[in-house]
Amino acid sequence: MRVLIADDQELMRVGFRMILEAQPDIAVVADVADGRAAVDAARRLRPDVCVLDIRMPGLDGLQVTQLLAGPDVADPIPVVVITMFDDDEYVDTALQYGASGFLLKDCGPALLVEAVRAAVRGDTLVAPQVTVRLLRHFRHRPQARATAPAEALTEREGDVVRAVARGLTNQEIAGELFVAVSTVKTHLAAAQSKLGVRNRVEVASWAWRAGLVDV
Repeated sequence: MRVLIADDQELMRVGFRMILEAQPDIAVVADVADGRAAVDAARRLRPDVCVLDIRMPGLDGLQVTQLLAGPDVADPIPVVVITMFDDDEYVDTALQYGASGFLLKDCGPALLVEAVRAAVRGDTLVAPQVTVRLLRHFRHRPQARATAPAEALTEREGDVVRAVARGLTNQEIAGELFVAVSTVKTHLAAAQSKLGVRNRVEVASWAWRAGLVDV
């Protein structure tokens, strides 16, 4: 897995590189200090995933996420946003802009590695404490409620959507629902089609807004 790191703090870039390159299946192809350099390098190198800080000069991490992974991007690159700031609006915006993961910088090495791997797989990983905050945040924002799908979800599709919103991987969902991973993928694909969304993050965002998950 080829990873690009963007953070304006050299110490953080070095630390992320050391953590990721300690894994036999991960290589860091570039690390840059500002948002514009991140966009240029990502478009040139086409990494499998970008790990982005939010607060950077030039373009911030949210703007970079929109340019690389946003809904209007024809060939998006998965993005994991990582920040020191546990702010609901940052998380909301990052997910709306297409981020495949959202972590806090105190998350620990194992969660960073798993977020990168999840993004490459097409899965979503949001730091557990952030997920809880998001669920509460969206539950109290009626103006952000999701619209009903054109075609109603089946009971099993709803189960899968709720599990995705809780941050579970396909393997974890399969274990929880006692079905095969391939079955989970089938239900998830059907749900995405009905909801008119293209990835797990958008599925999760819809579920939070629809009030399908209780905290």
